[in-house]
Amino acid sequence: MVVWLLICVIGLMASDHAYDEGKKIYFAKGCNGCHGVNANGLAQYPGLAYRPQAFLNYKLQRYRKKIADNQQSQMMIPFAQELSDAQIQKLIIFLSQYHENESHQTTQRSIKGDGGS
Repeated sequence: MVVWLLICVIGLMASDHAYDEGKKIYFAKGCNGCHGVNANGLAQYPGLAYRPQAFLNYKLQRYRKKIADNQQSQMMIPFAQELSDAQIQKLIIFLSQYHENESHQTTQRSIKGDGGS
């Protein structure tokens, strides 16, 4: 029982570390310039906070492979091309588990449209 508790605590600490690292990457790579400091999107750029992990991974992997769905999303290719697998995972954790400003969280987020990026 003690071992299981220790594993859970270590897992939570690792998740917090990955979240913090993802936040650093988000700002260091300039994601906030288009997607906002709260990852809620700006103008025609979509919000990324609270998006499902699978959706974020799908999009970032495609951009890293130089695949874009439309002209606007082609802007993401240079940003994603330089990301490692570990950086993508940390960004995904930060964005999907976003809790910087929880009062703005929406309970329903459509994954149909992604604003072009």
